[in-house]
Amino acid sequence: MRSLGIDTSNYTTSVALYDGNTNSVIQKKKLLPVKTGERGIRQSDAVFHHTNQLYKLLEDLFSETDADFSVTGYSEKPRNVQGSYMPCFNVGINTARSISAAKKIPCFGFSHQCNHIAAALYSAGKFNSLKNERFIAFHISGGTTEMLLVTPSKKDFFSAEIIGGTLDLNAGQAIDRAGVLMGLKFPCGEQLENLALSSEKDYRIKIYSEGGFFSFSGLENKCIKMYEQNAEKCDISKFCLDYIFCAVNGMTEFAINKYGNIPLVYSGGVMSDSIIRNKLSEKYTGFFASPQFSCDNAAGAALMAYERGLKD
Repeated sequence: MRSLGIDTSNYTTSVALYDGNTNSVIQKKKLLPVKTGERGIRQSDAVFHHTNQLYKLLEDLFSETDADFSVTGYSEKPRNVQGSYMPCFNVGINTARSISAAKKIPCFGFSHQCNHIAAALYSAGKFNSLKNERFIAFHISGGTTEMLLVTPSKKDFFSAEIIGGTLDLNAGQAIDRAGVLMGLKFPCGEQLENLALSSEKDYRIKIYSEGGFFSFSGLENKCIKMYEQNAEKCDISKFCLDYIFCAVNGMTEFAINKYGNIPLVYSGGVMSDSIIRNKLSEKYTGFFASPQFSCDNAAGAALMAYERGLKD
């Protein structure tokens, strides 16, 4: 059996086809265009761009393989909580349901958060071993900075309780704001990482926290101050990433102290940064999603739809 996944997030249009026989994923995705100098995108613009991009990605996907799948999954909302909603997901919802109606096959909706968790587990080779276990999942990106206690859920596939994260800005927002300040093109993560890799600085940072929750507004203010004082762009970039590492490290320590030695899974676009990832790997036995499954993608929706299809 094969399954189709669709995710239309606030940053990326994504489609993926999962093959259960080979445990393989074919995926296509495209970032939403953001004008130079801007630090994000309005929902109305996101809906417009998804509408223009989604059918092209599906055409691209099925130019490489047969449209032979028996179940469809899609991201329908940011999180599995009451009132969680983003207009941009409607593009994926409508497309997935239309395809399923035409093919007369089952169709399942999941949260974008669960999509990320499932994709991260798959990428780390832990989907089958952890899908029925309790674990800690980190989703660190431009739209989310959360530490989650994840447990299996018959209703939603995963139940995710927020036990840590940001008190203000998301980590990815802080990166993008620092990057745009320095003239980088949004989204700025990869460019900022490349700058930071040429820095010889190694910052030791103390961050205000409340349990497993941290503030990132101080990071933005410090980057602005460094820029105004003509600090090297590579050093501003390195400070930014070292700051985020310190926050994620603090969250991890909090989780281990409270919940014991349970599995740790790191995902989200920020977790694909080599500086942050390498430092965390030196301290903890955690599992990391590869970059292609760490940023926004539809693989998780395809995987969960496949599992639901087997049960139905």
